[in-house]
Amino acid sequence: MSQVRETIFVVDDDPSVREAFGNLLESVGFDARLFSSTEEFRSAQHPDVPSCLLLDLQLPGANGLDFQQALERAGISIPIIFVTAYGDVPSASRALRAGAIEFLMKPVQKHELLTAIEQALQHDRVQRVVRAEFLALKTRFDELTAREREVLHLVTNGLTNKEIADQLGISEVTTKMHRGQVMRKMNAASIADLVRMSDKLKFRALE
Repeated sequence: MSQVRETIFVVDDDPSVREAFGNLLESVGFDARLFSSTEEFRSAQHPDVPSCLLLDLQLPGANGLDFQQALERAGISIPIIFVTAYGDVPSASRALRAGAIEFLMKPVQKHELLTAIEQALQHDRVQRVVRAEFLALKTRFDELTAREREVLHLVTNGLTNKEIADQLGISEVTTKMHRGQVMRKMNAASIADLVRMSDKLKFRALE
């Protein structure tokens, strides 16, 4: 079984630049996907593996900085490395503030480029783990009944079984049953664990 290779997408309107990047990336073991425009990139199939995007700043009919914002609005999460011959301080500042991993000037040195790519891939690896963990947590939360969600909210806000029972108009025995179900369904080892899970759910909901 062949190993899945990490993918580097290149969007640059200069064929010689695309070819040079493609040859370099393939020579060190990456899967290089080359595009002459942002439209080509958006319409292509993207493998579900750690990846990053080498993006030119000036493109026909498009601006790399605007495309960076468009990807964010579309919910497409991919680390971006700008590689350009026409960069300036304001452009670099805007790109980095918006989350770009690096802003490199052409001609870029091989070591400099590969170092930036490794930083971008490591960022993507970590984010993939975070997203997978949150999805598993959200799936467990969605399996709670409406009453169990109420109990979860009150437990993680520090209420005792008696206080929860009084607030919900149920017995302490029933409260303990719901609490046990919440702990089991959420796969929580302790109340502190349950609080951390609740905080993660609230934080992502605010994003």
